[in-house]
Amino acid sequence: MRLIQLSRDSIAFPSPEAALREPNGLLALGGDLSPARLLMAYQRGIFPWFSPGDPILWWSPDPRAVLFPEQFHLSRSMKRFHKRSPYRVTLNHAFEKVIAGCANDRNEGTWITGDITIAYTRLHELGYAHSVEVWEGDELVGGMYGVTQGALFCGESMFSRRENASKTALLLFCQHFLRHGGKLIDCQVLNSHTASLGAVEIPRRDYLQHLANFRLEYLVSHCWVPQTLSGL
Repeated sequence: MRLIQLSRDSIAFPSPEAALREPNGLLALGGDLSPARLLMAYQRGIFPWFSPGDPILWWSPDPRAVLFPEQFHLSRSMKRFHKRSPYRVTLNHAFEKVIAGCANDRNEGTWITGDITIAYTRLHELGYAHSVEVWEGDELVGGMYGVTQGALFCGESMFSRRENASKTALLLFCQHFLRHGGKLIDCQVLNSHTASLGAVEIPRRDYLQHLANFRLEYLVSHCWVPQTLSGL
């Protein structure tokens, strides 16, 4: 299989099944980060990921990491921590601060370039991208963001500046998402952090079937209204 060059004149994507095996899931390059193209990508199970200075690269890995929100793994230590947690958790209160935190708080460097920030902030303004914020007093100490596809949430990135801050964001988001009809969270590629929280790998074909079903489902109307999240 060969890597496919996208045209700037069309937002069409090749089938995810055409993605390379090595590197796993690399499907295409080029195009742009317009809202229409990004939404088309997510509808087809594809996401952008590339390093600063590189062309835009589009991926659909096999297997796919996912988290069924009802299967979030709440350890005993995390449960104890949450009962005395100093944090306040909100939804869609500070999207730009969250994406900046995800971009800046990485020792290994970031793929969240200025263009990515602009593109996803635009998706947020259009109502497709959402953030969870974790506050200690008035300080933002953790959070996560991603893109909604009906009852499926495509997680993009998270960050933590205090103990268990990103875990708290995901825990309360899972509970909120479930209450409002959410079915599945896309974690893209499994890592030790998401695995410890209950994420698992499933075949890409299964993910694409879930996506086809869940993206057509509607959540409770006030799911994404800016609000304070509570749980447990």
